[in-house]
Order: sequence, then structure tokens, then C-alpha cells
Amino acid sequence: MTTLGKAALICVLAYGGVLLAMYFLQRGLQYFPQDKGLTPDAAGLSGVAVNRLATPDGERIVTWYVAAKPDRPTILYFHGNAGEIGDRPRRFQYYAERGFGVLYVSYRGYGGSTGDITERGLVTDAVTAYDWLIMQGVAPAQIALVGESLGTGVAVQLAAQKPVGAVALEAPYTSTADIAAAIYWWLPVRLLMKDQFRSMDYIGAVTAPLLVIHGATDRLIPAEYGRALFAAANQPKEISIVEGFGHDVLFEEVTWAKEVEFFEKVLAPR
Repeated sequence: MTTLGKAALICVLAYGGVLLAMYFLQRGLQYFPQDKGLTPDAAGLSGVAVNRLATPDGERIVTWYVAAKPDRPTILYFHGNAGEIGDRPRRFQYYAERGFGVLYVSYRGYGGSTGDITERGLVTDAVTAYDWLIMQGVAPAQIALVGESLGTGVAVQLAAQKPVGAVALEAPYTSTADIAAAIYWWLPVRLLMKDQFRSMDYIGAVTAPLLVIHGATDRLIPAEYGRALFAAANQPKEISIVEGFGHDVLFEEVTWAKEVEFFEKVLAPR
């Protein structure tokens, strides 16, 4: 074998090794869960009930819940791919102080919940939480979904199969495969990726009023993805591209205030 041929073989083998490594390690690159053992009290919240819900596939997921004030909706919230629900107390308090019910869902593999993280598992967790709210007497029309970053894919899939009153998506994407393919352009991402959260395939089945919020300078999930998903969505819908913010728009009161205003507009009191 010539020197050139040996070099080509080494490159092929090296590329193949990278493909295998990326395939088997991919979920470690997609999800960044934490479990700090935080309670609502430790996070600075009071009057919040902690429940462990049993999923149909045998896992137990942690939720934080406060009931809505009379004639107010309940927000079912799905967090992003990093940290845990205990990292997000300000948002919880913001919603609750305005009379909204709030149900935070700690996905399997995150913050005290059992199980391994997969797309199918996260959607199962979402359905479990939704069904639990219904059992508490919350009407579907009074459930408002909020998805943050990765959680937008969870929210879209839930809204595509269950009736809800409204949906707010913060920094949504067309699919996580589209995001990953732009980063790992030198890999066949769409063939390798297990959890693709193809929101574009589900958004057409969402009939609830929709709000999309995106930071104008978001580099993690560029606003073009939010605009594309919004364009494919059904009416009624609104979009807000927030100037001066990137992905950090998720953690700002300006975002939560836009959601509260939207929900109060589209969700009639019981």
C-alpha cells in the first residue's frame, strides 16, 4: 500500500471512530442534567407541593406544584436541557404571584427523578404531568404550556396530542437535528441522532393559540429557527423577537411578562 493509501485508510478509520463515539456518547452531548437535591424551600419558594408521579413505563418524576387562584389558568412548564427545576425559582414565583397555577416537571434523569433521558421518555413525562393536572380538576382549556429551549419540543409534542388552552415557546427550533447539523456539519447528524425532537413535524397538529418568543441575537438556537416554526404553525399565533437578548432571554422577566399577557388575552376565565 502506498503512503497516500495508508494516509487515506487512517483518515477513514479515524472518521469511523469519531462516528461511533458520537453515536454512543450523543446523549451526553445533548443533555446536561443536575440533581442538587433542591427543595422549593431551599430555592426560596413557599407553599409549593412536591409530588412524585408514576409514569406508565415505571419511572417516578418529581413535580413542584401550586394551585391556581380562582378563575386563573395553570402553567405546565417544561425546562431546557441543563440544570434542574430548582435552578428556576424566579420564574415559578413570577407566575404564582399573578395567580397562575404552576406545575414544574423534573424530567426523568433530572433533579430527583428516576430513569434515563430520552425523547420518548421526556414526552411520556409530559403526558403524565398533564394527566395528573386533569385528575386535580384542571380543565384542558385552562392549561397553558410553556416550553423553554429543549422543552419547546416537549411542549409541541404534548400540545399535538392533548387539548390545551394555549402554548408559549421560548427559543424553539424546527428540530434538534437541524441545530446539531449546523454545529457538526462534518457528520451525518440526521442519520446518527436518536432524539431529534422534530417540532416541525408536530406543529401542524397544534391548534391552541401560540406565542413564540426568541432572543434576536440567540447564537445557541438562532431566531431563524423560531421564525420557521412560527411560519408553519396554525393561527391564532403571535411572535416576539426580543432585541438586545440572546438565549438569555429565557431567564428574563420580559419573557414571562409577555407570556402572562398572552395567556390572559387568549384564556377566558372559567
